[in-house]
Amino acid sequence: MGETAAQDDRKALAFEDLSVGQSFVSTAYEMTLPEIQTFAGAYDPQAFHTDPEAARSTFFGMLVASGWHTAAVTMRLFVQATPIAGGLVGAGVGEIAWPRAVRPGDVLRVTATIESIEPSRSRPDIGKVVMRVETFNQRGELVQRMRPTLVVPRSEKRA
Repeated sequence: MGETAAQDDRKALAFEDLSVGQSFVSTAYEMTLPEIQTFAGAYDPQAFHTDPEAARSTFFGMLVASGWHTAAVTMRLFVQATPIAGGLVGAGVGEIAWPRAVRPGDVLRVTATIESIEPSRSRPDIGKVVMRVETFNQRGELVQRMRPTLVVPRSEKRA
């Protein structure tokens, strides 16, 4: 299984610490053949995810990772890269797309960029943050994009 660095000792960021355009970049994660097959066998059992021989005669022409596996790894890298106070609490995902398949041996990295910030009208202790989260392979090709909305705690020191 690919590895990422553990969450470091960076300061956990509250709502007031964030700004539109601010970006976070993850460490790398290698997608291995055994991991791709294990994930697919449990959660997306299709030949193009589980059987290299059978995958040759499919749309992809080779074994590729499940998009949901890519999404799970993206989430891991997103969490690792983004030090939001209270964790990454999701209110929803406005978009998710897989423009390119992930292959065994691909090394993934995530860039998460803040697109909008809005204080909650009904709860003064939180705000909503929309991010663009993009996952790239080692060639710089976009393999996944998503737009999650996060619920972020506001600082207790705010005026």
